[in-house]
Amino acid sequence: MKKLVYWLFLIPLMVIAQNSEQSSQPYAVFENAILTPQPDKVQQFEQGLAAHNKNFHASEPYGARVYHISNGPNVGKYMWTMGPLPWGAMDERPDDKAHDDDWINNVVKYMTADSDQSYWKFNNQLSNFPKDFKVNKLLVDMYDVKRFKDEGVMTAVEKVAKVMKEKFPDMTYGIYTNEMPSTKDGRDLSMVFFFDDMAWLGEDPKFVQAYEEMYGQDSWKDFMKEWGETTDGKQSELWIFDPELSGLGADVKAMERQ
Repeated sequence: MKKLVYWLFLIPLMVIAQNSEQSSQPYAVFENAILTPQPDKVQQFEQGLAAHNKNFHASEPYGARVYHISNGPNVGKYMWTMGPLPWGAMDERPDDKAHDDDWINNVVKYMTADSDQSYWKFNNQLSNFPKDFKVNKLLVDMYDVKRFKDEGVMTAVEKVAKVMKEKFPDMTYGIYTNEMPSTKDGRDLSMVFFFDDMAWLGEDPKFVQAYEEMYGQDSWKDFMKEWGETTDGKQSELWIFDPELSGLGADVKAMERQ
């Protein structure tokens, strides 16, 4: 549990920093959809979803991956993720009659009305993909940033990002900001850790020690005070990749995230 406590506190800080990026280049987004199958139609839902992704979402930039959500209020649901791709590419996404009919007749037909869709901006400057890897398990942390507190969060982001880059250069994670946030659900920014073994969750990364080595003894207390003044809660979910239901495989190239 120590690992979760330490790492989860970092997440919000780093994500909001992407709002300050000044670039003429189009940025990348992920489309995330929470899908809820009818309890007595799970098998038909999975068969339809797998076939749909293999037929229409098996290659970039419209390739999709599917994850099982394994804890929290969304446990038992499926996360469908497409991207990364620029907003402009959304205009050319698969949406012809064959695609839509297949989605409606073979996937939506077996779902409940309990669904959710969101769009997340990828921050390549604060994220870290040091090497190619295979998607397996994801720890997804989402934070609620208090209104009008972006500037305060950004101050903390600069410090945390420096610790992450210098002290944990081999850690694989992505930082994302909700493009269409709601003041109700608290999902403003997110940090996603990619790992293989559940034992990783029980490890202590000693982030506090690393932070104080860089900023001085007891500096973590000041950070926590600042953090409490700028954020208001978090959600954490564990996602498990399902290659059978996905259009894309597990391989992720580091260069694709740079």
